[in-house]
Amino acid sequence: MDLPGPIHDFLLVFLGSGLILGGLGVVLLTNPIYSAFSLGLVFVCISLFYIPSNSHFVAAAQLLIYVGAINVLIIFAVMFMNGSEYYNDFNLWTVGDGVTSVVCTSIFASLITTILDTSWYGIIWTTRSNQIIEQDLISNSNKLEFIYQQIFFFHLN
Repeated sequence: MDLPGPIHDFLLVFLGSGLILGGLGVVLLTNPIYSAFSLGLVFVCISLFYIPSNSHFVAAAQLLIYVGAINVLIIFAVMFMNGSEYYNDFNLWTVGDGVTSVVCTSIFASLITTILDTSWYGIIWTTRSNQIIEQDLISNSNKLEFIYQQIFFFHLN
């Protein structure tokens, strides 16, 4: 899909923020139904990442398989469980939550310092060599889509 630069960047930022918010929702929400819906948001955002690279069949297949089957299965499994056990002993903050938040915050801080300390001057996205690499990645995703289509149509016959 040939999108102008600002629209492509906005789409990537929008889908990336959807991934981050959905992932945080999966981890932080205490209700498993809401957590499963957040997982569905993550699956949708991941499948939409394939559309700008012209892999529409892979995006549709991933959307059908992960959101349409796996996420629905998770939601049904959670709905069949007894929901009252999640709210009997509800503590707002436990020791495990504190340890986990300290570990995750330290990993996040080290990741940020690594990103800020990395020299990014060698990465130039507008040179000819990087356009060739980007074109190779797009052609590889198109090959993957062609293989998936062949497997799909072969199993239909």
